[in-house]
Amino acid sequence: MTVYVIADIKVTDPGWVPAYAASVHDLVHKHGGKYLSRSGNVKTLEGKPLDTSLIALMEFPSAEAVNGFLTDPNYAPHVSARQSGSESRFHLIDDTDLAGTISYLPRG
Repeated sequence: MTVYVIADIKVTDPGWVPAYAASVHDLVHKHGGKYLSRSGNVKTLEGKPLDTSLIALMEFPSAEAVNGFLTDPNYAPHVSARQSGSESRFHLIDDTDLAGTISYLPRG
């Protein structure tokens, strides 16, 4: 089942960003993933803004592939650097559509 990782990042120290950007792209691809977006053009349309610097949206073939990426030993130093220089939230969602499965969201 296709899954998506949403990385919501507030950069607090940009020193980690160049090495991360240069290396992590290949690690994502190594585990069957691809970037759908990596953008700093974040505009909150509703609700309280989270002071996000950038959002990355990645697609992977499965949750197991995401786990392989996240636990890859080559990713570990980049995780540590990112966590030290940012406030990060990574979310995993699948490609299910709840429409038609709950009464207030009819299939459309």
